[in-house]
Amino acid sequence: MFEFQAQPHCLQNKTILVTGAGAGIGNAAAMHYAKFGATVILLGKTVAKLEQVYDDIVSAGYPEPAIIPLDMKGATAQNYKDMVSTITDQFNHIDGALLNASMLGELTPFTQISAQIWNDVMQVNLNAQMQLAQALIPAMIQAPAASLIFTTSGVGNKGRAFWGAYSVSKFATEGMMQIIADEYDGSGLRVNAINPGGTKTGMRASAFPAEDKSLIAEPDDIMPLYLYLMSDDSKAVNGQRLDAQA
Repeated sequence: MFEFQAQPHCLQNKTILVTGAGAGIGNAAAMHYAKFGATVILLGKTVAKLEQVYDDIVSAGYPEPAIIPLDMKGATAQNYKDMVSTITDQFNHIDGALLNASMLGELTPFTQISAQIWNDVMQVNLNAQMQLAQALIPAMIQAPAASLIFTTSGVGNKGRAFWGAYSVSKFATEGMMQIIADEYDGSGLRVNAINPGGTKTGMRASAFPAEDKSLIAEPDDIMPLYLYLMSDDSKAVNGQRLDAQA
């Protein structure tokens, strides 16, 4: 595992957006960011799941989060601009964003990829990420030290048979991350991507239904890298693809 010992309150007074916050890695990241002092904006498509994360954060005595229900498959660029405007009106600044929400689609031979599945995966995993990043960046560069984190995959820099649309979307995500990082190199905004590796999530279960789940990491296990990239300890890290697990 990536090793980093976060200092207590290392995210204090930071406002951090987490997409896909209702379950899995997004849930764990939201809890950990709140634990270390951040005010977390919980974005996801299922209100009940977001409300549960909200309740868990408040019950733990962490800073009160906010909830933004939004389905990234149908959201528009204007939706994201309005969302960012609402966040900045309420919290004044955005110090970090973890773009975690993704869609697996289907594992199938390349010649059998459904056009609809392809379009849906690209919409959620690529187009929505671009539109959200475009909306976030003007607000984030106003912060003293802001961190924008994309989510990639083991199939995001080496293609794998049958992973079609998902793999292509993650290749593109890494390229987008590198472009933004280069454009803002030397500014207060750093941009990186995390490959979480095999982690016990609903998406992982869909891809590997017969897998022995006792052999793979829990979302909480991979949080050191998520904390590192969101904390000021990573101020000098920009344009990198980092693995949460060895």
